[in-house]
Amino acid sequence: MKKVSNSVSANEQVLQLNRRTLIKSGTVMAGFALAGGATGFLSLTDAAKAQEPKRGGHLKIGLEGGASTDSLDPATYSSTVSFVVGRTWGDTLVETNPEDGSAVPSLATEWTPSADASQWTFKIRDDVKFHNGEKMTLDDVVASLQRHADSKSQSGAFGLLRSVVKIEAVNNELVITLKEGSADLPLIMSDYHLIIQPKGGVDNPLAAIGTGPYKVESYQAGVRALFSKNKDDWRSDRGFVDSVEILSMNDTTARIAALSAGQVHYVNRIDPKTISLLKRSPNVEILSTSGKGFYCFPMHCNTAPFDNNDLRLALKYAIDREAMVKSILGGYGKVGNDFPINNNYALAPDDIEQRVYDPDKAAFHFKKSGHDGAVVLRTSDAAFPGAVDASVLFQQTAKKAGIQLEIKREPADGYWTNVWNVQPFCASYWGARATQDLFYSTSYLKTSEWNDTRFMRDDFEKLLMQARAELDQDKRKAIYREMAIMVRDEGGLILPMFNDHIGGCVKKMKGYVADIGNDASNGYVASRVWLDA
Repeated sequence: MKKVSNSVSANEQVLQLNRRTLIKSGTVMAGFALAGGATGFLSLTDAAKAQEPKRGGHLKIGLEGGASTDSLDPATYSSTVSFVVGRTWGDTLVETNPEDGSAVPSLATEWTPSADASQWTFKIRDDVKFHNGEKMTLDDVVASLQRHADSKSQSGAFGLLRSVVKIEAVNNELVITLKEGSADLPLIMSDYHLIIQPKGGVDNPLAAIGTGPYKVESYQAGVRALFSKNKDDWRSDRGFVDSVEILSMNDTTARIAALSAGQVHYVNRIDPKTISLLKRSPNVEILSTSGKGFYCFPMHCNTAPFDNNDLRLALKYAIDREAMVKSILGGYGKVGNDFPINNNYALAPDDIEQRVYDPDKAAFHFKKSGHDGAVVLRTSDAAFPGAVDASVLFQQTAKKAGIQLEIKREPADGYWTNVWNVQPFCASYWGARATQDLFYSTSYLKTSEWNDTRFMRDDFEKLLMQARAELDQDKRKAIYREMAIMVRDEGGLILPMFNDHIGGCVKKMKGYVADIGNDASNGYVASRVWLDA
């Protein structure tokens, strides 16, 4: 068995993560997750020490992606607001390095895989208190993970834990046994659903009692969450402000106006069309992060008329990706190719022919499908900034192929519960996952709660399991290539563009970490930033 650990304290790690220009950490667990070789983080340079965080103040954050149906139970998190709220009050066993996505210790200090990566042993910190003053124990960790691994929980992380056979405490350590090898397990433990709660949150999952830098003081779903500083935080290098206020601001104009007026310190998901206007403000800074997230139009492969692959191909050829990146993203992104992986993922396929706008091929497949009449596409700017305009552009390019798209605008409130993953064709958005395996496990397994294309194939899942346990990089990359082609040519995903994450802050807010592939600094924005006087 080979131990994977880090030689510096968790406090030192996070302090270095906050200095993103100086992070050059060694790999605890590579993005492609070959078990082995741990190294320590580099020490801070004089330049990093020169910008010491300041403490105090009230941080106000305005976020798109909240709804009245949101909950404090981390098992249910699916919106951006819930994601950031959870990261603010809770911790997971593992975090990811914002530079390269590798696994770094958090509540777990180190981990050891068996030779075939089918069993992992984690050492857990013994000096951490929950917000209620109780000491976090190994039993709390076991119970938390067991709750999400239980199929009855309907947790968003259940698909990630599908191969777990047993979660137990052995000799004061956490031992997780799997059905088959998984070199990615430490990165799975960084998933934002897997917050450690007292007694696993079984008795009261809505209590939002965790070990994070801030305590929840009040919460109104879809409106506001208020936090106070956790004075017993086990880390001294985060949680620099005295209090945090997270506001659900789904209206793009309202978010931009609030930032421009200095009513909030940070906002996410800025429409690229407003960037030139915002740049005129002397007190606003644009924050752009390249990553793995994408804007898309998922179709349910098991629901008519989208159970016809020729119709799906017709719609894939009927979208102009280049025009969409230019007009919707303002150039802040890259074209997609109808599979959910880009070159920001380790072992991403790099030789698959790019699908381009081709109205003749679209017309050919549409005629072959035998479909007659309009195709209904549901959309809302809650799906992603510019989703309505993107849908209209799609409608126009499809028309040239003789395909009639009927656009139905849906209310922003409740979009993620009433439309996405419910209606068979809609606008949507996906954020990053640490690895290809994590993404496919979240959204392409039959058992996944978030399989929003209803792509359910035994041969695909067999390939996924093979790739998961394969430690040879070249072989694993070849498997992922085969999976990507299968999704591209036979799946229900129309993926025109990978987006940059564009946010903004007032210039008095410091310490923002551009966490690759992730919005709002991977949800840690409140934990990492501070306010300069």
